[in-house]
Amino acid sequence: MKPFCLIIDQMHPGILPMLEKIGVEVSYRPDIKPDEVKAALAGVTILMVRSKLQITEDLLSKADSLKVIARAGAGIDNIDEAVLAARNIELINAPEGNRTAVGEFTLGLLLALFRNIVKADREVRNLKWLREPNRGEEIAGKTIGIIGYGNMGKSFARCLAGFDCRVLAYDTNPDCEYDAFGQKATLNEVFEAAEVLSLHIPYIPANYHFVNEQFLQHFQKPIWLLNTARGEVMDYRALVKGLKSGKIKGAALDVLENEKLAALTPEQQENFAWLSGAENVILTPHIAGWTHQSYRKINEVLVQKLQTVLTQISALR
Repeated sequence: MKPFCLIIDQMHPGILPMLEKIGVEVSYRPDIKPDEVKAALAGVTILMVRSKLQITEDLLSKADSLKVIARAGAGIDNIDEAVLAARNIELINAPEGNRTAVGEFTLGLLLALFRNIVKADREVRNLKWLREPNRGEEIAGKTIGIIGYGNMGKSFARCLAGFDCRVLAYDTNPDCEYDAFGQKATLNEVFEAAEVLSLHIPYIPANYHFVNEQFLQHFQKPIWLLNTARGEVMDYRALVKGLKSGKIKGAALDVLENEKLAALTPEQQENFAWLSGAENVILTPHIAGWTHQSYRKINEVLVQKLQTVLTQISALR
């Protein structure tokens, strides 16, 4: 019997022939409602998701045949890994598919911040030709601190390779593999030397508000701050305070703690209102990994990994 895959989110159309090629039967239901997913999991071998649907014990209560959950992207913070382990369900994701997109986008954010590109564009459209107020900074000669040196952090470091800057890489994973693009550093070394801080850590409970007021106070120099990771890893109240004081010279944020802008708490509304009005802040809607190329590459990575997992499962029977 063929493995049966339920896809509950919109995917690049190439996913269907790719799955069929490795012998997987597919039910493609991108319009399924969240409250219909639980019942639909009966008899399903593989659940493929791209959205932030919470994968919980309750959701999987009728998943009597589920062997694999495949997340079409990098982040897995919406998936309860303890529940999967208890049910002997494999989890695969595809950070390799959009790491190039994230690295390039993060570099773009840094250039936009340093050279006042967004601000200057807005001014020219309003018939203001202001050169001196838009005099910018160069990446060359700067020390860039990267927190989280996995797929995304490494990709950003590679993008910086031609800019004659120093890259300090910090990661809590003892098995992290460093390379020629990022110099292994302690957190204290990042605090002491960094002029730019770029976040590339996943959201797990231990990383909630990893960047807070106390953390920011450790930096010896004013910093430019980039976040293309997850909004929850940063305390936005501390970010606003740092921007107001000059501790943070500018920020580029592709993620927010709450990305449902119509459902912000009063504190989130206050922080967002200040950030959206600040000329030294760039805001984008979680698109760092969102390219036409990554849309396709994520499929390729996911199907490759899925084929390997299915072969291993078959071998154990």
